[in-house]
Amino acid sequence: MTLPQADVSVPFSAKTPRRKSKRLALAALRGRNTSSSRSSPGNTVVLDGSDSDFEYLANVTIGGQRFSLSVDTGSSDTWVVQQGFSCFDLDGNPQSQDLCAFGSSGFNPNASKTFAPFPGASFNITYSDGEVLLGPVGVDNVAIGGLCVEKQIVPIPTHAAYLGDGINSGIIGLSFPGGTTVFNTTDPRKASKANQIIYSPMFLSAVEQKKVKNPYFSIALDRGSFEQEENDTFDPNLGFLAFGGIAPVPVLKNSVTVPIQGFSTTQTVLPGSNLFFYTVDVDSYTFPGSDKVVTTNNNTVLDTGTTVNFFPSPVAAAYAAKFSPPAVVDPDTGLYTIACNATVPDFAVTIGGKSFSIHKRDQILPTGKDVNNNTVCITGTQDGGADQGGNVFILGDVFLHNVVTTFNPVDGEVIITQRAPY
Repeated sequence: MTLPQADVSVPFSAKTPRRKSKRLALAALRGRNTSSSRSSPGNTVVLDGSDSDFEYLANVTIGGQRFSLSVDTGSSDTWVVQQGFSCFDLDGNPQSQDLCAFGSSGFNPNASKTFAPFPGASFNITYSDGEVLLGPVGVDNVAIGGLCVEKQIVPIPTHAAYLGDGINSGIIGLSFPGGTTVFNTTDPRKASKANQIIYSPMFLSAVEQKKVKNPYFSIALDRGSFEQEENDTFDPNLGFLAFGGIAPVPVLKNSVTVPIQGFSTTQTVLPGSNLFFYTVDVDSYTFPGSDKVVTTNNNTVLDTGTTVNFFPSPVAAAYAAKFSPPAVVDPDTGLYTIACNATVPDFAVTIGGKSFSIHKRDQILPTGKDVNNNTVCITGTQDGGADQGGNVFILGDVFLHNVVTTFNPVDGEVIITQRAPY
């Protein structure tokens, strides 16, 4: 399949460290939940990176006010903290706003000429590490690059127990209506599945408003250098978010189109959908000795909001043993740690009968300093839990650095294309 160039391509404005809660939040949801030039045409947004290159950000305008928001295919709401918000620590004790570490003072509804409140509704999202965001909901115009979505539902929380990074002020959620967290109650503490308001996330609103020619968006995430990840607080121009066509980076001919698990490709996504994530079947993992590792669970999510890959325990353990020296589990974090100069074995993921290789550079990530000021590194392939039905595994940024992923939430499919080496 040859994909057209995008109507809008947005460069990532930054990468920043992913909140620890995201990986835990997905775990908590397990029971529910062609080459082209490197340019930036109208519907393509350049993405940036910051502070260890653990999260990708894009500049977004809401009601005429500009914010840096995290791009997340693993959630559905596009939200921004409200000006004057109350900050709390994770035990619920009031704190100064600085502790929550948002990248701005927040959205001011009174400064927007297009804002309207969403009466009778509230926003309530809780992360499993204790982070909580609560507050009212509004409707406003959301613009990113050359794409403008009108009258989009936008949560604007007023209460936050949040472990921010000092750069982002919220999230752009690009997943499905079933994952939205707006509720039919003015008291967010009374939110429940019974009063959930399922609405169209930002990209589906753009499709409904005919703002894009094709019903898909495409993401190319660039890896930063080891030095950037270790030292820089802000890394500009680290990839693209493209609307209506493929992201503008050089690609190879190796490509596959696969259905999103549990979703009919003949059905249009509508409010009421029970789909939460971009979940695909993984045929196999290939690395030295992988012929001795048998896995059966294919419940794997393509998630820009998670830095590393989380694979079944047997895969993570067998691959960790092939590093030289081998990776070992840190007893405090449960993560595989590795010598930063270790020799990295090959690794590839087969999806839809096509094999997609992961660059060795993506398999060792610096995460900070120890008490002796030595850099601590982890592997890019981590333990996602037992290989059994109901568990959710993740293809995170470590995988996504190596492909262009084109998401079609309307037809229920994903197109994965191997990137040219860079």
